[in-house]
Amino acid sequence: MSRLDSVIRRLSAQRDCLQAALHHAPDGAFLEIGLGNGRTYDHMREIAADRDIWVIDRKMTAHPASAPPDAFYLEGEADAMLGALFARIGRSVALAHYDLGVGVPEEDDPLRAALTAPIARLLVPGGLLVANGAFEGMTPLPLPGSVAEGRYFILRAG
Repeated sequence: MSRLDSVIRRLSAQRDCLQAALHHAPDGAFLEIGLGNGRTYDHMREIAADRDIWVIDRKMTAHPASAPPDAFYLEGEADAMLGALFARIGRSVALAHYDLGVGVPEEDDPLRAALTAPIARLLVPGGLLVANGAFEGMTPLPLPGSVAEGRYFILRAG
């Protein structure tokens, strides 16, 4: 499979998983972990216009049309920003989307492991995490039929 086909499959899986998770998310805010260009954040605010959407990223690189309001954006390293967000809003996130990493398991797996607890403590009971990788200690939920197993993940917090 070409890298172009792979990214198309990944983005389709991301969209389909977010849409599926939206229908099962409890009450609460949403969180985008890894803003990048802002495409996923833009999609989240379209499909969940009634939710507060918090965003963290190392550096603002989003297209101006896809940038969150300053009041909902925290800039810095993920672990520190997750801690800062917890201090600000506590355990009030119903759905988080995690899209950090470079696609190299040796680099991405330790980062996910290090961020599991800080993400989990933000999630309300039954909160969901839609992610580009598996997270230890969270319950995998069924994927939409359009998403290949292991391509993307919908996880429920304990």
